[in-house]
Amino acid sequence: MIVGLGTDIVEISRIGQMIERHGDTFLSRVFTENENTYCGSKKNKEQHYAGRWAAKEAVMKTLGTGFIKGIGWKEIEVVNLQSGKPTIVISGGVERHAGEMGISEILITISHSREFATATAIAVGQAK
Repeated sequence: MIVGLGTDIVEISRIGQMIERHGDTFLSRVFTENENTYCGSKKNKEQHYAGRWAAKEAVMKTLGTGFIKGIGWKEIEVVNLQSGKPTIVISGGVERHAGEMGISEILITISHSREFATATAIAVGQAK
């Protein structure tokens, strides 16, 4: 059963500007160590960071909460399978809230062009 749906789109240049202005402070506040390693190794790293930003926003929209107290950016991690397919790993407050909603899995798709990155998330489980 679909419990929640979320989508987000972000300008890649906006994320690039955040990285340029705030550097490691921004990156370590929003992205996990694994995400920073993955994105930092890419030729067009801003594109990959923007895709993960959009994915995190889309996941939050499936929960219907936004980034409220007790829920943080790094509690949503985008992990690529060996095939390249992105998956979502949640922890902390996000995991607790998802459990309360009956969410057992969050599906994600990420896409980007030269200017924009977008993501759509579907939370599935048994609604409570």
